[in-house]
Amino acid sequence: MYIKYSNYGSYKIKCYLCLMNFSSRLLEDAVNEISRLPGIGKRTGLRLILFLLRQPKNQTHNLSESLTNLVDNITHCQSCFNICENKLCEICLNPKRNKKIICVVEDIRDVMAIETTGQYNGIYHVLGGKISPVEGVGPNQLNIGPLIQKLKKEQVVDELIFALSPTMEGDTTNFYIYKQLDGIEIKITTISRGVTVGNELEYTDEVTLGRSIVKRIPFENSLRSTS
Repeated sequence: MYIKYSNYGSYKIKCYLCLMNFSSRLLEDAVNEISRLPGIGKRTGLRLILFLLRQPKNQTHNLSESLTNLVDNITHCQSCFNICENKLCEICLNPKRNKKIICVVEDIRDVMAIETTGQYNGIYHVLGGKISPVEGVGPNQLNIGPLIQKLKKEQVVDELIFALSPTMEGDTTNFYIYKQLDGIEIKITTISRGVTVGNELEYTDEVTLGRSIVKRIPFENSLRSTS
């Protein structure tokens, strides 16, 4: 344990910070690596590692092998940028999907959320994020360019659905893509505002999300309602 002094007004406060004394370098390395994951600190990391050590070795080996296979073999669909194992994802390869309707989402979690509703039969385009100047994310860092090129080149898409989370960043991204499509004859809609403004799409319940997909509205209408 060590003592750190910090100023608070005109007072000095003693802050006692505990240091973890690892009995093994292997244990310390494992904790350091797992604590890099979001939301996991050193104490939680230690608890997880100790849990794995109590499990049968083959179970931990299976976890390790699955993670290795994931990072070595995972890729993105060349058409929609969904996560998959081959050049095209199962959704794009499915002949029963309506290829003339494209649903624009932020990431794979939103694809999974919409698929769970069972209310959508088109294909997707995964942007890989949202425009956010605060976080330094611009249009060129997202999969917006390939979407625009696809719509201009193929010209076989009847409808484009904006299904980004109804946040400021989501609305900004929607509007940017909308302006890029100026001159292209295509129906542009957005999920209805049954999804609470400010919420992330992945946390919306299945019924609400499903109704928002079914009752989608023209994107221009959403612009008028927010102006």
